[in-house]
Amino acid sequence: MKQVIVSEGKVSLADVPAPAPQPGAVLVRMHHSCVSVGTEMSGVQATGRSVLQRVLDQPKNVQKVIDLVRSDGLSSAVNLVRERLSVELPTGYSGAGTVIELGAGVTEFRIGDRIACAGAQSAFHAQFVSIPVNLTARIPDNVDFAAASTVALGAIALQGIRRAAPTLGEIFVVVGLGFIGQLTVQMLRANGCRVIGVDVDRDRIAAAKEAGLDWSVHPEDGDTVDQVIRLTAAGADGVIVTAASPSDEIVSTAFRMCRRKARVVLVGDVGLDLNRADFYAKELDFLISTSYGPGRYDDRYEDKGLDYPIGYVRWTEGRNMAEYLRLISDGLVDLGKLPSVIHPLEKVSDAYGATQAGGATKPLLVLLSYSQDAKVTPDRRLATPAIATKRAVDRVRLAVIGAGGFAKGMHLPNIAEMADLFHLRAVASRTGHNAALTAKRFGADYSTTDYHQVLDDPEVDAVIIATRHDTHSAVAIEALQAGKHVLLEKPLALTEAETAGIEDFYETNQRAPLLLTGFNRRFSPIMESVSKTLASRSNPMIINYRMNAGYIPLDHWVHGPEGGGRNRGEACHIYDLFTFLTQAEVTSVEAISISPTTAHYSPSDNFVATMQFKDGSVATLTYTALGSSAYSKETMEIFAEGSVYNMDDYRTLNIVGQRNETLDLRKADKGQKNQLRRFADAIRLGREWPSPLWQQAQATRIAIAVDARI
Repeated sequence: MKQVIVSEGKVSLADVPAPAPQPGAVLVRMHHSCVSVGTEMSGVQATGRSVLQRVLDQPKNVQKVIDLVRSDGLSSAVNLVRERLSVELPTGYSGAGTVIELGAGVTEFRIGDRIACAGAQSAFHAQFVSIPVNLTARIPDNVDFAAASTVALGAIALQGIRRAAPTLGEIFVVVGLGFIGQLTVQMLRANGCRVIGVDVDRDRIAAAKEAGLDWSVHPEDGDTVDQVIRLTAAGADGVIVTAASPSDEIVSTAFRMCRRKARVVLVGDVGLDLNRADFYAKELDFLISTSYGPGRYDDRYEDKGLDYPIGYVRWTEGRNMAEYLRLISDGLVDLGKLPSVIHPLEKVSDAYGATQAGGATKPLLVLLSYSQDAKVTPDRRLATPAIATKRAVDRVRLAVIGAGGFAKGMHLPNIAEMADLFHLRAVASRTGHNAALTAKRFGADYSTTDYHQVLDDPEVDAVIIATRHDTHSAVAIEALQAGKHVLLEKPLALTEAETAGIEDFYETNQRAPLLLTGFNRRFSPIMESVSKTLASRSNPMIINYRMNAGYIPLDHWVHGPEGGGRNRGEACHIYDLFTFLTQAEVTSVEAISISPTTAHYSPSDNFVATMQFKDGSVATLTYTALGSSAYSKETMEIFAEGSVYNMDDYRTLNIVGQRNETLDLRKADKGQKNQLRRFADAIRLGREWPSPLWQQAQATRIAIAVDARI
């Protein structure tokens, strides 16, 4: 399918695989989408700046980059930063079309329904989009697709008015008469208010007057504050700022336009260096309006379909969207009086060019229209146009399922450096633009939004599964049943049932393909060296490991059902390392966690776990989110055979005792690349598994046991 992509300050059409409807979502054939003149053009301009410039624009992140270079090396840091600040981005967040497929669990819609949709994470300028149901609204019969495609911008305007809480007869000022400002004027008029419009563009003022604006103010006609005071006598009852400018003067002016006890609502993006004198004496209320309304930026609402009870939250973003469409249906909002243009998707450059046109030729509303040719179907596989590469027969033909930050920042760059071992056959990701751009960047043969196409592909020997944790075991078993070797990012599983399911599969499939969980620490050069040294020990050892894991907000997905918590999702690395070093079964597991006095911290990522192994060794992990990132993230001490082994962040190893040695790798190496190499060699050369299944399962069960005790 065709999708609009922003790159290097320009917009273009890209071929990407169509998305599949996710659970709780609908697949929509777009009919029209709305180009947001302000928001989207800012995004276009931002991609024209270098990665370095954009990093420097965020000073708080500069130190993070420096720390990343110190811990993981320059090349890994560059890969991760480049991935986070990718200059090939999808755009669009408001559209309308027809439902053509239903995701699992969707009962609100039927195929053929006309709906409007919103969301910067899903309502792209694309022929087909997968939209969660809470970001959709049914289109009234007398509203056409073009008008309905403005639904996100309409909901933004409506939420700004709800924050202002206007009452019948009040006088409001709207500062900034772009499209959202125009809608705000009409909605205030529908609410029984009189409205003053302020803008530097007289054409916009004229359009607002045509739609019912009572009075207008232009800076060239005199001081704007004085003009408002003359019109209102005591000052405005409220001001809604819908302008976009870095200037601090806009909000200052808005405050000075107000009467005592009035309110100012910020909808647009303006400078906020506030002057206390502007609002203190009048005791003004300054309110922020967040996009479409309650639910915005809450993935439980937007992506997972958890609605807010209407008795507690009357107007969510979804209900705002539906109400905006009703206002159009009832004639209370009239888009026909606003200068607008519609361009076919194929003329997307012209559409964005129209947003930059000067004078009377610059429209307030720019729409894209889409062909409704039934022959255009949502194809979920796309070949990557690339220079043909020679496929050596002894290379592993590999596919990556799940192209998130870690896959693109770690696995795929490593695969690219190991072209003698791997041929990248495919990249699978839920979103088409991510799949296509990642495949293109790393030279895969094709991209897809349906990982089953990878599993059905006879030219795929092995897969890397880097999806979210709750899908790991199920996707791994599917891949193994399809005859694919699997490198499964940690964790192996989140539950005992999932772990047992994988073991049962191998019990009944003795010649099944290789399964390797991404417990990469055991493959680090330092740990492989330590393991060889300790292999000849005659006594148990004591291992103390400390992971200064860093704080992750408790509403992050890793803490929820998708992640399984940081113990099962990350500490499992260390349980595997203990198993690797002892080469023994675990015999007991104990754990104790802190009891935080505030809700900021969680006991589940602040604990000490101790375990004993069959060889008599005792290992302790201190895992905490309480520490500082300025300190080492991972350190370990091993006491064995008269020596102490001290490891610091997989960069240095100091051995003190019977022999004194220091190993300095200069940069951290946690074994990711070596793990890939072992995976390839096991497949190509028929070598034994790099990690026995019992050890992978044991690390998982230790994590489950620790979770039960903290």
